[in-house]
Amino acid sequence: MAASQTAVAAAAAGGTGGQSAGTGQGGGGGEGGGAVHPPGAVYPGSLSMFPSFPNGPHWSTGTLHQHTVRSLDRALEEAVTCGILNLSGRKLREFPGSGYDLTDTTQADLSKNRFSEIPLDVCLFAPLETLNLYHNCIKCIPETIKNLQMLTYLNISRNLLSTLPKYLFDLPLKVLVVSNNKLVSIPEEVGKLKDLMELDVSCNEIQVLPPQVGKLHLLRELNLRRNNLHLLPDELSSLPLVKLDFSCNKITEIPISYRKLRQLEVLILDNNPMQIPPAQICLKGKVHIFKFLNIHACCRTEKKPDSLDLPSVKRLASQPLTDSIEDFYPSKNHGPDSGIGSDNGDKRLSTTEPSDDDTISLHSQVSESRDQALKNDNHVLGSKLDSHKGHDQEIYDYDPSADDTDHGDVQLTGPFVSYIKVSAAL
Repeated sequence: MAASQTAVAAAAAGGTGGQSAGTGQGGGGGEGGGAVHPPGAVYPGSLSMFPSFPNGPHWSTGTLHQHTVRSLDRALEEAVTCGILNLSGRKLREFPGSGYDLTDTTQADLSKNRFSEIPLDVCLFAPLETLNLYHNCIKCIPETIKNLQMLTYLNISRNLLSTLPKYLFDLPLKVLVVSNNKLVSIPEEVGKLKDLMELDVSCNEIQVLPPQVGKLHLLRELNLRRNNLHLLPDELSSLPLVKLDFSCNKITEIPISYRKLRQLEVLILDNNPMQIPPAQICLKGKVHIFKFLNIHACCRTEKKPDSLDLPSVKRLASQPLTDSIEDFYPSKNHGPDSGIGSDNGDKRLSTTEPSDDDTISLHSQVSESRDQALKNDNHVLGSKLDSHKGHDQEIYDYDPSADDTDHGDVQLTGPFVSYIKVSAAL
């Protein structure tokens, strides 16, 4: 009996000092073995009144349930007084708010529970501004959510949503987080969120981003990470984006218009098969990407046809004809052996005997040019006629200013013009 009292006293002393020692399993109570123990040693196995819990204290299920109920009631009571409801991480399947007046709640955190839908009671909290439904099992959004006309923040990420209803975009949201769902598209009605500043649709299965996103004129952060996007809409270039993340997609080209994103500070585009800009440029960062886009934009700029330095056909047609063949063939070398201007009639050009295989008759050329000039400019600019063979060629210069008659679109043949000129000379 004395030994037992000594062991209990030693245990009390060890608990006060925070010390324990020894390796034996024999011990107090008169049941010890033959080993000799130092004074003051404590052996938990030998003391039935001080059980050992190597994995921490254990409560019965009933005690834990009572503790949860008390904390849940306390959370609901606090929500009644301060308007902030925090039920996060309680594995709730049903909303426990019955018996409490929560109509004045402005912030509700229901994250990390097991709700299969948004509780209808929550949709009756008219002054609600913030709603966090992260990590539940929600498959659809009820139409009663339209009652929350004060809601500016909605986090419904990591759920089981496959579509977003159109009436969701009737809310005055400033932050919308729908990441980690099963969305395949975003409705065009997203453009109705005029006050939206942050949109997170990452980790879904979205294939096309609607151009109506370009109507979100206050949008500053856009997260498109880990989707199935192939293209980025040009409409994003008009937004005041500060952060843009389209990493882990299938995008090959950044639109050149994105060089207009002057306020962009963070650009994340890794894990994309980038071609424009090339991957080497993308690895260097945002500054080099924007330089590339600016240079590429300059290279793609094409001049208009009016700005090109090309001769005008109308201007060439309006030039007066002269007696020199060089005006018709400026590139040909008319040497002394060409026959042009020679006194020898055998080498003189005529309508029946061309001097070169690639040279047409001077008379034919003059006639065609005169006919074209008469048709385009409605007046005779000049002519060149052949006289009788064997005689020197007589040149008749026709002065358009001498004839005041407006012939309009009437075309005069060469012989008739020649006859008029000869008659006038007589």
